[in-house]
Amino acid sequence: MNLLVIFVEALGALRQNRLRTGLTMLGMIIGVAAVVLMLSIGQGARTKITETIASMGSNLFIVVPGATSSGGFSFGSGSVRTLTINDAYAIAELASISATAPVTSGTVQLNYSAKNWSTIITGTTPDYFAVGNWRIETGTIFTDSDIRSAARVVVLGSITAKNLFGEEDPIDKTIRITNRPFLVIGVLAAKGQSLTGRDQDDNVFIPITTSERQITGNPFPGSIRYMLAQAKSAEDMDIAEIEMTLLLQQRHKITKGKENDFTVRNLTAIADVATDAAKIMSIVLGAIASVSLLVGGIGIMNIMLVSVTERTREIGIRMAIGANRRAILTQFLLEAVMICFMGGFLGLLIGIGGAWIVSRVADMLIVITVGMVGLAFLFASAIGVFFGYYPAKKAASMKPVDALRYE
Repeated sequence: MNLLVIFVEALGALRQNRLRTGLTMLGMIIGVAAVVLMLSIGQGARTKITETIASMGSNLFIVVPGATSSGGFSFGSGSVRTLTINDAYAIAELASISATAPVTSGTVQLNYSAKNWSTIITGTTPDYFAVGNWRIETGTIFTDSDIRSAARVVVLGSITAKNLFGEEDPIDKTIRITNRPFLVIGVLAAKGQSLTGRDQDDNVFIPITTSERQITGNPFPGSIRYMLAQAKSAEDMDIAEIEMTLLLQQRHKITKGKENDFTVRNLTAIADVATDAAKIMSIVLGAIASVSLLVGGIGIMNIMLVSVTERTREIGIRMAIGANRRAILTQFLLEAVMICFMGGFLGLLIGIGGAWIVSRVADMLIVITVGMVGLAFLFASAIGVFFGYYPAKKAASMKPVDALRYE
């Protein structure tokens, strides 16, 4: 018997018991749909984290004030501003560092015409936009000249611009920040949420000197809240961290054995941890969903064993008229694979539909890749072969005389 004839006979056998075939297929449908849905959610989370990390910039460090103590009292990290703008400028001169960006920040009320908006204000230098991988949507960013003159110019985040100006072009318009007029010179392209969940686009940026002298009213002139530092390459990250630490210890006159009054954090390492966590979550979700595939496969084996028992006389007749053991084995194995393959296809459609619904209802990023679809079909076929082989072998190993005598 050629393969086409065996295929037609296997298909006919499945059609004769449509309800049983459909119920057997149900386990595979649920299993494949669950795998596709879980993997798409996990892949979406990994993609979202990757995009967020890319938007932060590459090879980044954040340097924050550390814990200090005075008169027997210990103050937590960041409670005392021990870093200065000059620290940032000194670090920028290191051979392993490409740029630094000192930052001061606060919350302000913005006014334009009859509209107002409360948001975060960031005082920094022009290098902040290159270090943080910010792209300008319209207009331009402020310059070193604006830093020196403490100019009243402002660059808006995309959300802030939309809330203040709507569809109107903000460039060259004047807004009021704490009742002081500022000229809008640029609007940044949207970046979305940070790893901490903060909306990075709801922000305004002004020269750090303007922020210190006119807005935030820094009680410690020259001090900053934190600074960003960018290494020249990924290979320079380790040496850059050492050089920054030694330089700040020297500038802050921190002797050996004394606790540093600053902390250098490698953002790339933090991002790698987040990526690994998302990868593990994706694997766990896929493993949990795979259990349903395993249950579906056991169900297929059970039904195929019942089918072999019910069709014992049919097997005997086929063997008596010339069908060899290989043809019998192929037919029953093919029936199991067809059930898995059809169930896998329907499960794939349901999984994609479920992923689409989840993305709409929960506003989540869902990613379905070609590899994911191929993996689902590969697993479905493998389960058909694995769980269908034993019943098929049992059918093929029957003796024709015993099969014909079976009642």
